Amino acid sequence: MSLPLTGRRVLVTRASVQAGRLSAKLTELGAEAIEIPAIAIEPPESFEILDAALRDLSRYQLLTLTSANAVAPLLERMQRAGVSIEALAALRVAAIGPATARALREAGVRVDVIPEEYVAESLLAALREDVAGQLVLVVRAAVARDVLPEGLRAQGAEVTVADAYRTVIPQSSIEMIRTLFAEGAPKLDAATFTSASTVTNFLALLERAGLARPAGLRAVSIGPITSEALRAAGWEPAVEAAPHDLDGLVEALVKVLA
Repeated sequence: MSLPLTGRRVLVTRASVQAGRLSAKLTELGAEAIEIPAIAIEPPESFEILDAALRDLSRYQLLTLTSANAVAPLLERMQRAGVSIEALAALRVAAIGPATARALREAGVRVDVIPEEYVAESLLAALREDVAGQLVLVVRAAVARDVLPEGLRAQGAEVTVADAYRTVIPQSSIEMIRTLFAEGAPKLDAATFTSASTVTNFLALLERAGLARPAGLRAVSIGPITSEALRAAGWEPAVEAAPHDLDGLVEALVKVLA
């Protein structure tokens, strides 16, 4: 009996350091996973705010991380500042989803809060009853939605927003995109998107390659914020993952293609 995605060609747009897990899951189900990163992870313009917060970490009661990508740079800046992992035991630690929580736990950090839905709105709802009067450190991407910090401030918290990384468009992906969608090339069955930035940057890659969005290409979204970015670009997602994680994304893809 054939696997559910046998013969399907699926584009993976995650950053190259993250694409492997999703590609492996797709390959196990018979798909051909084609990795063309729409984003690359780079340091922010400055670590000044994060470094200052870490030097005064004992002032904070809550640390929140809104992406697994923020974990490694946070730990690196802690090491540079001479701040031990044990110092985080004095804070409540909130992670936006299981991937972020897993990265923290693998580093020996206790995670106290993971929301039911892996979006800022749900994390805010999980925290809002306990933050009045607290100092909160939000570690995130350089360009991100302000739902969480603004919501925490509205609930009476004093919030420091610290950039840990930024996402950029990989220049090497432009020629890869041009080749992938060249006339006569094998058709793709779907493209997977795991963040709003993968959507925005994928469309920018197409533009830089001199290409229009391929007609009939199905977009598979990991969650509501990613779906919102697709719709803002006039691209209705074929399906949205539930739950909003890699396993949910794969299940959604199977529903659409199997």
